[in-house]
Amino acid sequence: MQLSSILKPEAVRVLSAASSKKRLFQEIGEIASSVVSLNPQTIVDALLERESLGPTGVGHGVALPHAHLSGLDVVKGVFVLLEKPIEFGSVDRQPVDLAFALFAPEEAGVEHLKALALVSRTLKESTICAKLRANPDPVKLYAILTEDRSVQAA
Repeated sequence: MQLSSILKPEAVRVLSAASSKKRLFQEIGEIASSVVSLNPQTIVDALLERESLGPTGVGHGVALPHAHLSGLDVVKGVFVLLEKPIEFGSVDRQPVDLAFALFAPEEAGVEHLKALALVSRTLKESTICAKLRANPDPVKLYAILTEDRSVQAA
């Protein structure tokens, strides 16, 4: 599985207006609605429901919000770079400025987990996160995220 199969260029954005987790989810809902052809509020509600189980901020300024959505047939993603980090309730209590949201079909078990693991591995790399933070251009962000790293895999 490659990130390019989950993430499309139009689902990569730089946000300046997100001032809270809820506002971030609303922005993600708007972006995702055009990618997955679902109602933005349905997407926001699914993200908030998942978040109520525990924060999806994984540390080092990264959040991986995710949800299952009826009406999807494949896993899709949205990536946002926040111009101003926001409080997210992350495990390390650090504010979040990189968020990769994943949306999976309700019946997707293994595919959702594989996608989550791939995104997590990618954003665990401090060099990749540094490149993302240094390039506030959606085209460059997409290129960084979808760069073929299979050569580096052990």
